[in-house]
Amino acid sequence: MTANHKDQICVLLKGIETGDPASVTVVNEAKYIQHNPQTHEGSEGLAVLFKRLAKTSPRVNIVRVFADGDYVFAHTEYDFASSNIGFEVFRFEDGQAVEHWDNIQSRKGPNESGHSMVDGPTRVVDLDLTESNRQLVKAFVDEVLVKAGRDQLERYVAADYIEHNPDLGDGLTVLQQALADPAKVYRQNHHLLAEGNFVLAANQGILGGVDHAFYDLFRIEAGKIVEHWDTIEAIPPRAEWNNDNGKF
Repeated sequence: MTANHKDQICVLLKGIETGDPASVTVVNEAKYIQHNPQTHEGSEGLAVLFKRLAKTSPRVNIVRVFADGDYVFAHTEYDFASSNIGFEVFRFEDGQAVEHWDNIQSRKGPNESGHSMVDGPTRVVDLDLTESNRQLVKAFVDEVLVKAGRDQLERYVAADYIEHNPDLGDGLTVLQQALADPAKVYRQNHHLLAEGNFVLAANQGILGGVDHAFYDLFRIEAGKIVEHWDTIEAIPPRAEWNNDNGKF
């Protein structure tokens, strides 16, 4: 069932590119809850929206896609008027997608280690370790990111750590320095989704004095974080939201 859900979400996301109305049949629009604060909920049917967007010749590439129970989450590339990288999260109920979250950032990079925001392994392995990997990332987010326990970094992160953030580079030293930046503060984890060796953490915090969503994707190997991708997006002020569902 989850593999089918993955396929359905891939078809849905590619529908932005093709405008195929069949792509949106996976969505129960009567129940659909939209968490992108810039989107008007229910103002335009998805089939109509996708047909309109397809006329702008967009390009959509699903780099990675994962399933966790009732959730499917995807790591994506978008090329509309500009190039963007995103994480898309969908919740299923009774065989259809009924809720959606996302986090989008303009493409930058490659970073100082030569990595793009999306390159690297895509294959899911170690399915039997899904829950232990989830708990590893949960502890890392809580102890190192939220509580700023940088002295605990080596407990969770491998020495040969690979970084895809466009403003950083590989290795523990660079990560240690980045986590010491007082301008970026993690406040709370809202979602923790996992499949095998990949775990996605949807976090809220402050960057430069502005409320932000930090979506962090981790790859786990031998009980440690070995690779990281992310997107960072400012959360608009409440008065500017186009729906009442909240970013998370």
